[in-house]
Amino acid sequence: MKKSLFTLALLMLVGFYINAQQVEFEEFDLDNGLHVILHQDNTAPVVITSVMYDVGGKDLGGKAETGFRTGFAHFFEHLLFEGSENIERGEFMKIIPANGGTFNANTSQDRTYYYEIFPSNKLELGLWLESERMLHPVIDQVGVDTQNEVVKEEKRQRYDAPYGKLLEVIGENLFEAHPYKYPNIGFMEDLDASTLEEFYAYFDKYYSPSNAVLIVAGDIESGETKEMVKKYFNAVKRRPDFVRDFPKEKPITETKKVTAYDANIQIPAIIAAYKLPGQAERDAYVLDMISTYLSGGKSSVLYKKIIDEQKQALTVQAVNLGQVDHNIFALFALPQGDVSLDTLLEEMDEEIAKMQTELISERDYQKLLNQYENQFVNSNSSVAGIANSLARYYMLYGDVNLINTQLDLYRSITREEIRDVAKKYLSPNQRVEIQYLPKKDEE
Repeated sequence: MKKSLFTLALLMLVGFYINAQQVEFEEFDLDNGLHVILHQDNTAPVVITSVMYDVGGKDLGGKAETGFRTGFAHFFEHLLFEGSENIERGEFMKIIPANGGTFNANTSQDRTYYYEIFPSNKLELGLWLESERMLHPVIDQVGVDTQNEVVKEEKRQRYDAPYGKLLEVIGENLFEAHPYKYPNIGFMEDLDASTLEEFYAYFDKYYSPSNAVLIVAGDIESGETKEMVKKYFNAVKRRPDFVRDFPKEKPITETKKVTAYDANIQIPAIIAAYKLPGQAERDAYVLDMISTYLSGGKSSVLYKKIIDEQKQALTVQAVNLGQVDHNIFALFALPQGDVSLDTLLEEMDEEIAKMQTELISERDYQKLLNQYENQFVNSNSSVAGIANSLARYYMLYGDVNLINTQLDLYRSITREEIRDVAKKYLSPNQRVEIQYLPKKDEE
């Protein structure tokens, strides 16, 4: 009886803790189309100002006459720190730490995200900085040349590192028509060939207020913050809206086998990649759970089997990479000793085949739900995490309230659904198999 009462109390406590994560927010639009989301949390004297733009690596620069250019969105992530009409070159990154703040930015295939975290008495400064970036950044040849070298150095450090080209190799072989086939950082020859006019045109098209969402979260007062937002962002003029019209991808119906080489690796790898529905689709959530079941931690089935028990691999992963138009589901493994790549793929396929015909155990299912509850709570445990979530759910999912309801969606997925989705999408004839090998002199 005591044990039952303790269990009940524990469940009530867990339920209270999760329900207590309800995130309150307020939304409104400026006349220029800028969408604004406010989240008030006065528990700590910290505020974050962030802007997510609906532009990413899939949005090419240039034009048909001169050639389309890859890597523009990532390049702008750097370029828009150069300065503005009211901020001298290089001062942007000095002003923030001088006022007790931190900052960063990042770019994916689908969006670009800038943020600053300040003591709450510097809220107005954060809003001014982001409005300057949107209103009148300085885009000139000096800045372009400077950031061109910065991007090239980033490519050398990250993309030319061992296995740094994995996503590039997957993209170019998995996609035939969609610009997801190009690397997010782009090709350096494209950036070298780009003109100032092309950069101006890109900014005018994608950095319109109607193509962005502003998040202000933390120790704020809603009414006062609204007035500040209007003060700094109303001056930004709305520019023409646009409609994306990417070529449609054909489904893969026959296994595609590819060999790729990398001079920066010594151990070969096997990759099996699938082109799947976009991240907002229900099936994408199920595939998240499938990837976690397969390789989410040392107790996952692939880790226990291939690394712990059979000692066939140095590492093994199943990843469901979320993207707006198409997710990428990929199996990846590095062999131990002289184990063949074919053997590793067979072992991974064996576990997927089990999922396609049998229900995962109730214990494993409950473990999955626990992992997602923990992940969900952690993602909203800081003001910065909440701001990021609010921006992503609005921009990439079209539903801001997912910050409160997404966990319920995961909880609603059944073991039968996991089996059926694995069967629907993860057959060998629906994928690209890549042998990723060390490059030899003659190759």
